Amino acid sequence: MNDRHIIRGGPRDRHVYEYAVLRVVPRVERGECVNAGILVYCRAEAYVGARTHLDEMRLLALDPRADVAGVRAALRAVESLCAGGSAAGQAASDDPGRRFRWLVAPRSTIVQPGPVHTGLTTDPAAETDRLLDLLVR
Repeated sequence: MNDRHIIRGGPRDRHVYEYAVLRVVPRVERGECVNAGILVYCRAEAYVGARTHLDEMRLLALDPRADVAGVRAALRAVESLCAGGSAAGQAASDDPGRRFRWLVAPRSTIVQPGPVHTGLTTDPAAETDRLLDLLVR
């Protein structure tokens, strides 16, 4: 088959991407969590992105004393780090892969990354939005 006949968005235009769900774990001892965001990394497109959505009612149902403002600040910090530039602070000069790996490293804070999964996409930014709607909202 001649390459001129490949339709845009076909199998050859798809790239491997990795993603993790950001979860809020208000009380670690109870093991309960609320999905609050998505991290996506696509090496081929040099893309790292995050989208967040905090369902405050769900969080407060798990822990009425949860620090909602603190959780929102942590989620904004993740989005800023992914966006790069001056908002990313010291990580601004890091490549997207390094920022993603740092964000998905296990940690024992209230906002934690879930396991990393993979997929194929033609548009990593659109995939980030799709995963947010599918797994968080």
